[in-house]
Formats: sequence, C-alpha cells, structure tokens
Amino acid sequence: MGLTSSTVLAIATGVAILLLAATVLWWPRLARPTWQAVLGRIGALLTTQLAVLCAIGLAANNYFAFYSTWDDLLGTGDPGPVSVQASVEGRPAAVQVVKAQVLGKEPVQGGTGGPEQSGEIQAVRITGAHSGLSTDAYVYLPPQYFQPAHAHRHFPAAVVMTGFPGDAKNLVTRLNYPSAALQLMQTGKMQPTVLVLMRPSPAMPADTECEDIPGGAQSETYFTKDVPGVVAASYRVSAAPAAWGVVGNSTGGYCALKMAMRHPEVFPTAVALSGYYKAAEDATTGDLFKGSQQRRNEADLLWRLTNLPQPKISVLLAGPQAGDGSYKPSTEAFQKAVKAPMTANEAWVPQGGHNFRTWSQLLPPSLEWLSQHLTAGA
Repeated sequence: MGLTSSTVLAIATGVAILLLAATVLWWPRLARPTWQAVLGRIGALLTTQLAVLCAIGLAANNYFAFYSTWDDLLGTGDPGPVSVQASVEGRPAAVQVVKAQVLGKEPVQGGTGGPEQSGEIQAVRITGAHSGLSTDAYVYLPPQYFQPAHAHRHFPAAVVMTGFPGDAKNLVTRLNYPSAALQLMQTGKMQPTVLVLMRPSPAMPADTECEDIPGGAQSETYFTKDVPGVVAASYRVSAAPAAWGVVGNSTGGYCALKMAMRHPEVFPTAVALSGYYKAAEDATTGDLFKGSQQRRNEADLLWRLTNLPQPKISVLLAGPQAGDGSYKPSTEAFQKAVKAPMTANEAWVPQGGHNFRTWSQLLPPSLEWLSQHLTAGA
C-alpha cells in the first residue's frame, strides 16, 4: 500500500484509537507500585504516543503531499531513467529529444463531459536529453486542444512548479491548477493554455534550487532546455518564446523568477506565489555552488537586479501582506530594484501563511495575469 493511501491512514488511525482505548482500560492494573507496572505504564504511554504521532504525520502528509511514496520518504528507490549524452571530439553529440511518456490520466475536478468540454490531465514522464535527468509530471490540455475547430492550433504553455519537497500532484489536487484554469477559460478570463505541472527538483530527494550544480544535477538545464523541448515535441504548443511562461509557489516561485531572469529567451513571463529571492542552503540542498561566491551571488535575485543588466521580462510577485514572515519587506525591496526593460507587478492578500490556502486565493488572478502576458496560439 502506498504512503498516501487512505487505507494506510485508516489503519494507522485505527491502531492509535485501539492503543489509546487499551491504555485507558488497563491503566488501573498498571497503577500498582511494582517495577513491572512502572515499565508497563512507560511502555503504554510511549506506544500510544508513537501511534498517535504516526497517524497525525500520515494525515499531514496526505494533506500537504510532502512525500508521495515510501521511497520518497526514505530516500530510496529509482526516481526514473537517467541517460547522459556523450560528446564526440570535444563537441556535444547531437541531442535527440524524447517525447513525453504518458503514464496515465487524471480526472479534471469540476469538469463535465469529455476532453472537449473539460480538457485532459495526462500523467507523464519527462526525460531530458541535455541534462540526463528525468522526473514525472502532469500535463493539462485545455478543452480547445480536442475541439475540431482548433485542430491545427498551437497553444501557449506554462511550466508550473510546486514548493519543495512537494509532489507534483499537489498542483492537481490541492491547488487544482486545471480546474482553476478551466473556470477562467469558461468565463473568458484566460486563453486556452497547456500547463506542465512539476516538482522544482528533478533530482529528488535533493533540493537543487533549479541550479546547474558543478559536477552534479543540471536542473537549470533540465527546466530551460529539456522540458520545453520535450513538451514542444509532444504537444501542439507554440514555439514562440512569448508564448511560454513559468509559475511556482515557494521554492517553485524562486525558481520561476530565477529562470526568467537567467533565460528570458525561454521564459519571458513568470509568476511567483510566495517565492523567495535567494537560494536556500541547508541539509536538503547540500553544497550547490561548490565554494564559488560568484555562483552564490548569481543565485541571489536581488544581487542580480543590482549588479547585472536587467532582462526584458514581466513578472508577478504574489503573496500575503502579513503572516508570512519577511515576505512583504523582501518583496518590496525586490520590486524597488526592478528597472526597465524588466517589469514587476504585485498581487496581495491581506493576511495569509506560507500555505495552500493563501496560494489558492492568489491563483485565479495570477493565471489571469499570466494569460494576458502570453501570446495567443496560432
């Protein structure tokens, strides 16, 4: 049974309840002043508390989807196929783009009818020929993708990333990007757009912060070369750079801003929901920069605004005015440092934490803003 299985949660909850009831029932017998009774009381308390904590932990993980499988939790297992392209006589070998591997389909929540009415969510694996990295994702195809009148149309596309270590399925079940996009499209507030829903690290369980790590995972290359290439080879999406955007929350928001700033030729439009502005460095990231202060500086987005030419991109900074630590002052500092040709807009909720509830509030206006900045499909 899977880590997020409702059966596992039900069993853990049942065991916790039974142990709690047994402790209450047997407590009078364990109240005797003998060493056996003392050990019994200690054992009963520890066992009951451990069972309750396990049940609470499973419930929290199911809600937030921090880890999607036992392998994710334990850091074991094979995350997917990895292939590295060799070079010939000092020159890069020709890279053959592999189409997305379709693994299954997910229902569109709130949708009615078939794909022509609600669109379709495909579970896919995206394997990168440039980076040698591979990860699973979800692709949402809008209803127009399946309608005969749009059979030859090429659509704008957006790469959407979760926070770390969130599961890409968060974007389908918790934030529900497909449903939010469908509602906006039905009311004419968003143009039909292909959404590619992903984690911000293709090298789990490490948090790569979307960096090309010297001697390590080439995550930046994966997201800026491999993902757009595989999606363009697999679906009817526009090849025009202005038709592409990148969106993310938390770590995904940082990645969205950084990739747009570093690669405006790939992602000239970006949306960051509660994104931060400097690469995290902790036990999950390891040594991202291999001792290079220059690389560390270049991953600091405020440093880039101050010390490097600003790219011609449009970004939306969305988050709470209060309740998310230093988010507001750091965002205001970033906004003040933005100069032409870069533009930055802001979207605020009065109060909110660093959580799905806040991002769900910000999602519809953020998608509407995104759509206004993407070129229409041909």
